[in-house]
Amino acid sequence: MSYGTPPPPPPQYGAPTPPGGAQPQGTSVLAIISLVSGIVSVLCCSIFVFNIVAVVTGLLALKEINRGEKTGKGMAMTGLILGAVFLLFAVIYWVLVASGVIPSQFEYSSGNIN
Repeated sequence: MSYGTPPPPPPQYGAPTPPGGAQPQGTSVLAIISLVSGIVSVLCCSIFVFNIVAVVTGLLALKEINRGEKTGKGMAMTGLILGAVFLLFAVIYWVLVASGVIPSQFEYSSGNIN
């Protein structure tokens, strides 16, 4: 009874790996920063710094990913979207606070203590 040709033996220890492609690409650090900043901007949406960092690093990461240098497009897009949406919320919030529609959380005291 014959089962066909046997499989080739495994490569010897220390043998070079057969050609098959380039090194796997790493995840973009900018995409990770964008995602983390976007998540933090959800928690602290009235602070513009996290929103702006998420948007800027998301855009830079997408450029890097589209050039084929790195991976992580989903993280970059998520951070970019979260940063942009909550930046819009923060701007609306501060406009409403400045116009007096929403009372500010901080009260100013003139120093008179009764």
